[in-house]
Amino acid sequence: MRVRVPLPTPPPCNTPPLPIISMITETVIYYLSEHPSIVTFRWSHIQSWGSTWSFLLTSIAFYLAFCALVHLFLQIFIKRGRPVPLGPIPAVYSLFMALISAIIFSGILLSTAAEIQETRWFWRRSKTPFQWLLCFPLGTRPSGRVFFWSYMYYLSRFLHMFRTFFTILRSRKLVFFQLVNSSILTFMSFLWLEFSQSFQVLAILLATLAYSIVYGYRFWTAVGLPSACFPFVVNCQIVLLGCNVACHLGVLLLHFMKGGCNGIGAWLFNSVLNGAILLLFLNFYLKMYLGKRKEVISAAMEEAETMKLKEKEGI
Repeated sequence: MRVRVPLPTPPPCNTPPLPIISMITETVIYYLSEHPSIVTFRWSHIQSWGSTWSFLLTSIAFYLAFCALVHLFLQIFIKRGRPVPLGPIPAVYSLFMALISAIIFSGILLSTAAEIQETRWFWRRSKTPFQWLLCFPLGTRPSGRVFFWSYMYYLSRFLHMFRTFFTILRSRKLVFFQLVNSSILTFMSFLWLEFSQSFQVLAILLATLAYSIVYGYRFWTAVGLPSACFPFVVNCQIVLLGCNVACHLGVLLLHFMKGGCNGIGAWLFNSVLNGAILLLFLNFYLKMYLGKRKEVISAAMEEAETMKLKEKEGI
């Protein structure tokens, strides 16, 4: 009598083999945190493009002047209130910025994990990983994985400036908050690198996560998909600003409790700039909210007057 040995059940056809997944994961980790150009990066005024004070100040001045010139040109030569058609450009730009932000977020997240694993022996008696994210040890130099992605974030700030031109061309408005916000954020990202400022890792993680969500949402609505029933972008900005305020308080506490944080002078100036952004945003938000509220009230009053006139005519 023959004994039948059951054959092994083959894996489902739609399940990729584990070696391929492992290979893809290793490749992503290598190119985002282990590549020699990332590991050996050093912030230098000679080797790093855009790393001088003259370049920073000239770029911000050119950005402000060019925005003003474009707005003035539209006011003079194009009929007032008529938007400039941009076609699919804003949607493509939003998708591109969402991908760039997601790449920077993934890169600095993996690089942070690698840096903590390799250098924790140096500071593990005095700090936890979360404390290191808020407070760099004194003497930290702008080199290595984390600062490479900080440099990428600094360069991406110049790409964020293009959104101001879309706003000017479509709404024919020169938004003061948008101009100041872009200029300040670019300036702050330069300070992070120049002075090896504490808190920058967590700030970049929070900012790039928010940008990837916001620009993804803008791409979603730009291609005609339904939008949220609440001000999605404004709420994301409020959450981001609230997290930044909480983290700044954490840096201040650690600076006095743990013997000092690196780049605290730049952090103080950074805090002042963040406070200015917060005040400008609250002013912008209140104007927008009150403006919409006035529109709703005026529309309701007009509707009530119309109803009264109809009642009188009926009588």
